[in-house]
Amino acid sequence: MTVVKISFQQVRKEFVVRGEGGGPSDRFTALEDITLDVRPGEFLALVGPSGCGKSTLLDLLGGLTAPTSGRILLDGRPIEGPARDRGIVFQQYALFPWRTAAQNVEFGLDIAGLKAKQRREIARHYLDLVGLTAFADRYPHELSGGMKQRVAIARSLAFDPEVLLMDEPFAALDAQTRDGLQDELLRIWERTGKTVVFITHGIEEAVYLGQRVAVMTSRPGRIKRVVDVPLTARSATEDLRSDPEFAHYRHQIWSLLRDEVDKARTAELEGITHV
Repeated sequence: MTVVKISFQQVRKEFVVRGEGGGPSDRFTALEDITLDVRPGEFLALVGPSGCGKSTLLDLLGGLTAPTSGRILLDGRPIEGPARDRGIVFQQYALFPWRTAAQNVEFGLDIAGLKAKQRREIARHYLDLVGLTAFADRYPHELSGGMKQRVAIARSLAFDPEVLLMDEPFAALDAQTRDGLQDELLRIWERTGKTVVFITHGIEEAVYLGQRVAVMTSRPGRIKRVVDVPLTARSATEDLRSDPEFAHYRHQIWSLLRDEVDKARTAELEGITHV
């Protein structure tokens, strides 16, 4: 019997929006019948066209909003709001500019009631984990974009969450920095054994990181297919992206995604035409 860490069970999410021309409120469905299981310690990547509800799905998992119907279970218990068992890393770093890197990592540990010495030790440990020990006393404006995102990752890990939720965390970075941080993230995942749910619009990034890749449809977002990506020793392979097997999985996922991207573009153009 397969052990399940996270279970999405027929999850539907609707939003209420103002009608055209200020008319009566209307509803649109962002997610429809999301049914998906994530195993303990798994790295699951989610890809889909723009507007398919990827970030909405992550918000639901983080407890930031509730499903319209269906339910999400973590270790067999319904998610009913945010909690320390889930750490979230967003695309924007959201660091406090008046706090050093170490103080940003400590944020929240103070609210949790930890003593100053314990907070410093935890911050030091996780800054070391992301390779920023020498930058502990630097302020955000003294750090590069990649370093800021490492601080954000360290801050999320400082709570020792069971699940790490990542919403396109490397999307705003240049290609070289992004590739380096992907390797860092794999190293951290291998060392910590966390369950990771990683949202991305990049097929190559999804294949490089995910043990499985869940492909979503255009809106309303559904799980079209989950693809196993059994590439071993990702972080130890010198040039995995040029490997024929890597190209095979990248093509397979793009083949699944191509029609959904076309549908999303068509729907967007029709929406513009009707305005």
